[in-house]
Amino acid sequence: MTAVSGFRPAPRLRRGRAALALSFFAQGAVFALLVTRIPAIQDRYGISDGLLPVFLAAVPVLAGVGSVATEHLVKRVRPGLVLRCVQPVVCLALVAVGAGSGLAQVAVAMAVFGLAVGALDAAMNMLGVSLQRAYGRSIMLGFHAAYSLGGIVGASLAWAGAHWELPLAALYGPAAAVAVPAVLIAGRWYVDQERRPAHSAGSPSASLSLRFLLPLCLVMAFAYIGDSTVSNWSAKYLQDVLGSSEQLATVPYNVYMVTTLLGRTVGDLGVRRFGPVAVVRAGAVVAAAGFAVVAVAPGAWPGMAGFTLLGFGLCVIVPQTFAAAGRQAYEAHGAAARGPEASDAAVARLNIFNYVGFLIGSPLVGAVGDAWSYRGAMLIPMVLVLVTLVYAPSFGDGRARYGGGHERPRTADVGRGSNGL
Repeated sequence: MTAVSGFRPAPRLRRGRAALALSFFAQGAVFALLVTRIPAIQDRYGISDGLLPVFLAAVPVLAGVGSVATEHLVKRVRPGLVLRCVQPVVCLALVAVGAGSGLAQVAVAMAVFGLAVGALDAAMNMLGVSLQRAYGRSIMLGFHAAYSLGGIVGASLAWAGAHWELPLAALYGPAAAVAVPAVLIAGRWYVDQERRPAHSAGSPSASLSLRFLLPLCLVMAFAYIGDSTVSNWSAKYLQDVLGSSEQLATVPYNVYMVTTLLGRTVGDLGVRRFGPVAVVRAGAVVAAAGFAVVAVAPGAWPGMAGFTLLGFGLCVIVPQTFAAAGRQAYEAHGAAARGPEASDAAVARLNIFNYVGFLIGSPLVGAVGDAWSYRGAMLIPMVLVLVTLVYAPSFGDGRARYGGGHERPRTADVGRGSNGL
């Protein structure tokens, strides 16, 4: 079925979609430039092995604080304005990480990066959910595909910087010089939803029940436990457990990123055709199969096949979790009442569990691996991803609005671009 027969989004919505995709791309590139050069950052500032986990844990913890702050901030200003302000800060914080001269300076830069990236992630996904609602069909996976593509580009730039032994400042400075003007220009075209004045009664954030959000929050955490397992343990697993060469051990994460990009590129078509529940269930089954293959793989190449499956499976879950939370909160509070604010609050709270999963995943796999075996440790995220099947009905059908029905999207609900704030 087609979404809405004969419906073509207004030019303003199409510009807003392209602008937001650029922001997702830039954020993927910037984040990859940071995390792939952690060893170089450690060497530059003489961060000890004991202190490094503190630095790494502080970023997602402060990102969670930034996400919570954004929930309250968007009661008074629109998410598009928040995104326009914090994305350049994230880029400049990256430069500060590479250009500092002491431990205290890099600590401050990492703290600013964490706080700003939490606000950025929340605001980007708020805008993505509201723009999908305006389109009347699934487009959320496309934004996350842009993020994956940015991650691939950022990781490639980081590899080039390491290969040519470039100083961090020489790598991060030009990247920010391109990214900051690009996101500032793109920010002129963000599309925000109209909302009631902040002083109106009946704040939706107060009425968002934990029972409503908890299943989606758990799914988000489980997905990021799986994702952090791949990003933090794939190389070590392939080399130490499956006996690959050091060079081959660097490949699984790149393959995972590529398959994530491919899966997200076509994922919206699946949501429009089959609905979000079926797509999330399929993603959970494929991801669990990937972890199972990794756990029993007799050698490096079967292990690579498992990580390939993981990319195709996990890639659809996170974008659909954001979309489901925003859609259900919006509909529960009514488009004409507090729907947009409820949607924003749900996305901000859900975004916290992105960082919860990231914090839990790597230590959990490491602890099980040390105490038992790393093959056994791969079964932990496999089981958690399978639990998503239990919570899949929480994603709702969504086809009447996003691909299977014929309800015309409520473009009147979408207000001026953020440049009109």
